Amino acid sequence: MNILIADDENDIRNLIKISLEENGYTVLTAQNGKEAWDILTSREVDLAILDVMMPVMDGFNLLRRIRERSTIPVIFLTARTDDMDKVLGLGLGADDYLSKPFSVAELVARVGAQLRRSNEYLSPKGKSATTITYGSLAIDREKCCAYKNGSPIELGAKEYKLLLHFMENPERVFTKRQLYHAVWDEEYYFDDNTVMVHISRIRNRIEDDPQKPKYLKTIRGIGYKLHYTGG
Repeated sequence: MNILIADDENDIRNLIKISLEENGYTVLTAQNGKEAWDILTSREVDLAILDVMMPVMDGFNLLRRIRERSTIPVIFLTARTDDMDKVLGLGLGADDYLSKPFSVAELVARVGAQLRRSNEYLSPKGKSATTITYGSLAIDREKCCAYKNGSPIELGAKEYKLLLHFMENPERVFTKRQLYHAVWDEEYYFDDNTVMVHISRIRNRIEDDPQKPKYLKTIRGIGYKLHYTGG
């Protein structure tokens, strides 16, 4: 998941960035509304955290532009405590509001909550897609089958669950421990080598060249993420 932080205070941007990255998110930063808008029009962003008072373009005007083309969740940060500012921001389409100073842990929790709501809205139960696609990969959840370019991929049960976990959370970085707990469902046990072996097997099935993966990327010192580079 790609999170955009737009705030003219460098310390705040860095603090939020570090905390979100520790929770597996990819973070993009901007120091004013114009930079943020340039990122939003050139990159895929899943949620935006915006300061209200920014140079060049403030948060309110940026939100107006965002809502002309996107329904991504937006969380406002502000040092101003005027309730009318909150009313204006929410009226323009903000999804949440935090006043400075704020708890970074609470902000991270609110980010997670907004993303969950967004995903539920985009995939309501009545219209729940049985097939997930990403690049040339596809997974049919009802049949528990994976495909590449329309052709079936032979995967073991754990490999299928791993790939499904990645495809349900594209662009998100997972540690080996997080993957083990998600797929093997062992709360108190963790096998680093088991995860690596299964990742290797998946690459052998989905990559044209497992040594130069275009889908399943290793994030050095952290873990893995599904990120299609094309080509």
